[in-house]
Amino acid sequence: MRWQAYHTPATIDEALALLSRYGGAAQIVAGGTDLILDVQQGNHPTPQALIDVTTIHGLDTIREEAGWVVIGAATTHAAIEASPLIRRYGTALAESCSVVGGPQVRNVATIGGNVAHALPAADGTIGLLALNAEVQVCTWNGVSVECAWQPLLSIFVGPGKNCLASNQMIGAFRFPIRAERTGSAFDRIMRPQGVALPILGVAAQVTLDTNGERATAATIALGPAGPIPFRATESEKILLNGLGEDAIEAAIVAAQQQAELRTSKHRASQEYRHEMVAVLLRRVLPKAIERAKNCSSFG
Repeated sequence: MRWQAYHTPATIDEALALLSRYGGAAQIVAGGTDLILDVQQGNHPTPQALIDVTTIHGLDTIREEAGWVVIGAATTHAAIEASPLIRRYGTALAESCSVVGGPQVRNVATIGGNVAHALPAADGTIGLLALNAEVQVCTWNGVSVECAWQPLLSIFVGPGKNCLASNQMIGAFRFPIRAERTGSAFDRIMRPQGVALPILGVAAQVTLDTNGERATAATIALGPAGPIPFRATESEKILLNGLGEDAIEAAIVAAQQQAELRTSKHRASQEYRHEMVAVLLRRVLPKAIERAKNCSSFG
């Protein structure tokens, strides 16, 4: 495993100009925790060159901007977990990033790499999806870079496959700040820490009405529950009519029916995952609802 060049660009423009110059033979890298293993295991060809984006100023920042929390693509999981801004407005993301690998991995692995790797069970992706996050895709047009926000799910094609071209990279993520009567939570079931394979992860966000009795908005993300990260949209609709035990049980049934669960010899059977959808939603939904109640006053 040897690449021929290792670049440390100072700007996104420089990084994408390099990426385009190699015509698909180079690879963007930040923490490299996924790429290096994939190359070693023969799941990814050895790139001709690596382009290290951790040297780009501002690509690892977390900030509040015009009603959004913006997270640079090179931000590590450890930084996200520790961020007061994310812990306040995007608890589900802080919790999902806190269980990625071990401490050594979380200190170097980045949220951009987690998403770009495009695995349907990726913890950071599930957390972002529950927060209605968007992704900023930056494109080199031959002269300069143009960056645009688009829905997070728009870049996923299938397991381990994204639709980013050889002149594109992820610049950042953002999710809307919903301080009033909003709470989120994440939980997962996994193989032992030495293996660190998620069997199933669930994240949810709920915004309550002024009486705290119904949801005015709800999102539920599951993974792996299909070829790409999954939104349980039918369950979300049910929560808009009530938040009692009956509603939660109905939302569980809807999620189980909508999800495309499968058996994996390395993780779990389809039947086991079906049951774990119920287990995790019974943990996550009440926690998100309680956090929404505790963070706000009601009229």
